[in-house]
Amino acid sequence: MNAVVSSLKPERKFGVVVVGVGRAGSVRMRDLQNPHASSAFLNLIGFVSRRDLKCIDEVLQISLEDALSSQEVEVAYICSESTSHEDYIRTFFGRLVWKWIAYHYINIRQFLNAGKHILVEYPMTLSRAAAQDLWELAEQKGKVLHEEHVELLMEEFAFLKKEVVGKELLKGSLLFTAGPLEEEQFGFPAFSGISRLTWLVSLFGELSLVSAILEERKEDQYMKMTVCLETENKRPLTWIEEKGPGLKRNRHLSFHFKSGSLENMPDVGVNKNIFLKDQNVFVQKLLGQFSEKELAVEKKRILHCLWLAEEIQKCCC
Repeated sequence: MNAVVSSLKPERKFGVVVVGVGRAGSVRMRDLQNPHASSAFLNLIGFVSRRDLKCIDEVLQISLEDALSSQEVEVAYICSESTSHEDYIRTFFGRLVWKWIAYHYINIRQFLNAGKHILVEYPMTLSRAAAQDLWELAEQKGKVLHEEHVELLMEEFAFLKKEVVGKELLKGSLLFTAGPLEEEQFGFPAFSGISRLTWLVSLFGELSLVSAILEERKEDQYMKMTVCLETENKRPLTWIEEKGPGLKRNRHLSFHFKSGSLENMPDVGVNKNIFLKDQNVFVQKLLGQFSEKELAVEKKRILHCLWLAEEIQKCCC
């Protein structure tokens, strides 16, 4: 896919504003400023932040109002920007959500209504209904709404996809371990870990929820979520998120097929420039290089994962 972008010469550049300059936003700004194939189609106009930063690496801060009204700005990158005073707010969908996700939803609607294309960090929302609402608005406006999924651009996923293709699954499990996270900042584990769920759905198709259990010891900063899923062929898959002090960030997998087993992940190399790879995908969408079928498959997967995450949360609560 990247070759398609690199083989073209830009007839014009899309003006971009980055909304939120936390870790991901800073990487996005770096990629936009560096000479890459997809960056040649994009022109960084400025950034929007709730903090008073004025300028970052010679890129000027602009107000949200100016970004929305500017004819130069055609694209908005919506990124999270956590601060020490983050708290829950209630959206008009009636849910208590952590603040940056609420800002995601509000900002996406604002920029779509202003006629801008959108690239947004995952998850764009914490409900299937809210995501569907945004997609319908994007379609009405004739704009690209792209939810970033860099986990599908990793070397590990490419390896797994190759290993799994054409094989009949008997059973499988995926365990993710890491240090403790603040739920108030990163959300319920089914959403903060939705990249792992996306892996499973991308590898084995749509899944149904059998059961889900959440074990928490807040005084120890420990959490373990165990989710039992089934494939459409009724094959069991177990997804576990375990976080606490002393736990190293790692993935442990076990997939058993009729033709053999895959236990744990070999060293498949370093993941380089995965946000840039995602930007390449986004630019291809801007240029109309994705078919309607490809876009529909992606949308269906994202909505299915959000629905599953919602159901898991309901089951645990």
